[in-house]
Amino acid sequence: MSTVSVAVPHHRRIVAVDIEGSTTRTNPAKARLRQVMYDLFEGALEASGIVKDHMDPLVDRGDGVMALIRPVDEAPMTLLLDTLLPTLSRLLAEHNERAPLQKLRLRAVVHAGEVHYDRQGQFGEALDITFRLLDAPEVKDILREAKAPLVLVVSGDIYRSVIRHGYEGIDCAAFEQLFTVTVSGQQHLGWTRVLP
Repeated sequence: MSTVSVAVPHHRRIVAVDIEGSTTRTNPAKARLRQVMYDLFEGALEASGIVKDHMDPLVDRGDGVMALIRPVDEAPMTLLLDTLLPTLSRLLAEHNERAPLQKLRLRAVVHAGEVHYDRQGQFGEALDITFRLLDAPEVKDILREAKAPLVLVVSGDIYRSVIRHGYEGIDCAAFEQLFTVTVSGQQHLGWTRVLP
């Protein structure tokens, strides 16, 4: 009987986005929205100074995309929160104004943790937490009711270690503790805010 060896985990900052209501769209519409989502996400990464050397190749999620950012000084967590996501929100609003027939709204999540890799891709509890937060009904409800095109959810770890400290450009009062998700029998808080 052979045993499966679990590779050594690697710490990553995790940012993922997901298109609102993609299952209600036709396949050609999904293809257009996916292209726009990738263009905007890659544009926001570039505008924030997060280059390919700072991260793994983007991970396609069908109606979403994920960036796994290495823990490098050039891409601190504060940069993700005060530059990357506000830039993405601005680019998204500009796109929606220019192309109202291809209007796009996104949910975004930020977490960090240990990520495992095998031949098929990435896995691990940190990713489980990330996607439970991103797909939580509460986050979908907030976006549905929001006028803005982007809602952000962050894990309790990110709120506690970064946001609550009120670093410049990060408005901790704008985040609301909204819900918990359960992964491996543990409760994980989700903090949300609508980005203007």
